[in-house]
Amino acid sequence: MAVLAVAGGLAVAVRAAAPASVAEEPLLSPALLQALIDMGQPGQVIVPPPGRYRGPLRVTKPIILDGQGKVTLDGDGTGSVLWVMTDGATVRNLRIVNSGDEHPEQDAGIQVRGHANVIEDNLIENTLFGFSLEKSDRNIIRRNRYFGQDLEMPRRGDGIKVWYSNDNEISDNEFNNGRDVVFWYASGNKFLRNVERGGRYGLHVMKSSENLAEGNLFYDNMTGISLMYDHGDVIRNNYIVRSTGTVGVCLSLKESSDVVVENNDLMYCASGIAMDVSPYEPGTKNHIRGNRIAYNNVGVSFVNDWKDSIFTGNLFTGNITEVAVYGGGSAMRNTWDGNRWDDYQGFDRAGDGIGDTPHRVYGYAGQVWMDVPNTRFFKGAPLLEVLDFLDRLAPFSEPTLLLEDKRPRLGNDKSFKAGSTLEPKS
Repeated sequence: MAVLAVAGGLAVAVRAAAPASVAEEPLLSPALLQALIDMGQPGQVIVPPPGRYRGPLRVTKPIILDGQGKVTLDGDGTGSVLWVMTDGATVRNLRIVNSGDEHPEQDAGIQVRGHANVIEDNLIENTLFGFSLEKSDRNIIRRNRYFGQDLEMPRRGDGIKVWYSNDNEISDNEFNNGRDVVFWYASGNKFLRNVERGGRYGLHVMKSSENLAEGNLFYDNMTGISLMYDHGDVIRNNYIVRSTGTVGVCLSLKESSDVVVENNDLMYCASGIAMDVSPYEPGTKNHIRGNRIAYNNVGVSFVNDWKDSIFTGNLFTGNITEVAVYGGGSAMRNTWDGNRWDDYQGFDRAGDGIGDTPHRVYGYAGQVWMDVPNTRFFKGAPLLEVLDFLDRLAPFSEPTLLLEDKRPRLGNDKSFKAGSTLEPKS
């Protein structure tokens, strides 16, 4: 009771004081907040007195901790700021700042070690990692905003790291200037309607399965989405643009199987989709359908002659090169059906929206950038583009048929419904 009386008195004193910026507020001991949490009963709503409190703070009971936008937890540059070490708690409306910068410790704004918690409406600034979930299932992380530390890319932490954690929902968050959003050994997670910008991987899913990424906006990351050694993921209705890294890929699939990629915008990248030995597992297929693959250097690139991806109903428009296969071979062992190609040269005399003749994409001997890796840096340079044009005009040798779409769709970009339903503002 003495603690509660002190809490009430402090609350009155703070409300009576003149407003101050976070930098000017005194850094208070977390003992009061920790005592309130430790005394709380399951389901109890705890509203701390306004102020700036030193971290770390630990939530060890299924209480509802509500800062109401008036409480700052400040790690003061050491360790993780807030630990959620229980099941069924709710943490909301806090400002969390200034974690440590130790990668071995994964210093974060919020560490989660429990199940079925709700973390919502928090502002996380100047922390190495935003969130770190380890062996934690069925949590909801929603409507939070994260701004990473001002570090060079390799030294940054992840906006959120999900490790050996399943069936979590991460929705309507904003991740700025972190390193990755990463799922490792994680299954059944949902990544919905988030914004990720200024990072390395917008979303990196590795050795995981059955994850869903839907309705997200990925801007100005080095790579948009990367799936590595995965199975059964669904990538749907995302807007992925301006991947600016050395490889610059909107969507990368490496040894990933039974993946569905549908109704996405994949634009303004070096490669719209990069395929590397995918699908990997025998007897599986990858389905790439209804996407807008536009204004990339290469629409779809294959690391080698691989098979069993099915491309249907995609819109290829404005790409310098539609499809490339590096190291020789072709993309003929994949299925290409009913895609719309902006350089299709046939007619539709039947008026059924399907071209009278197949659409064929050829590889030419003069396209040295496909076979000599060191020359890819110069792809798009005037000299190589002139060589490509001359080789198509008068081939030095018999060109290789890279793919054939026997039922190419016709129609302008607007009438051919492909891509996401999102309308990004920037």
